[in-house]
Amino acid sequence: MTGEHSGSCLCGSVRFKTSGKLREVVACHCSQCRKQTGLYYAATNVAIDKLSIEGEEAVTWYRASTFARRGFCRTCGSALFWAADGAGEISIMAGLFDQPSELKLAYHIYCADKGDYYEITDGLPQYRQGRPGLLTAGPSE
Repeated sequence: MTGEHSGSCLCGSVRFKTSGKLREVVACHCSQCRKQTGLYYAATNVAIDKLSIEGEEAVTWYRASTFARRGFCRTCGSALFWAADGAGEISIMAGLFDQPSELKLAYHIYCADKGDYYEITDGLPQYRQGRPGLLTAGPSE
């Protein structure tokens, strides 16, 4: 999906705009994502140079693994970003985008680590761990 898109955290302290191509939405069911969001992490991504952030001073970064960090709003606690060290892209939580977002969920990863309190029944592809070619932290990070 290409074009310009905008969004924000729950309280509006952090607003962002993207331009260019967004990846399809990926649902990650690893234990880190579940613990951060309470369910699973549904995110797209964009090239870092195609993202502009207003209120960046309200973003707190948590070092979640040896090679990635997670950004959240320090005011309202909204999960915002996942960024691998040195990567050219940054993941953005799909639920942050203003509607209509035109985003589409494409597949699920780390399904072997999903919570025991729900089932994945949408018929989309499910990967036991990560999907080849997709940079993730994984359940053990």
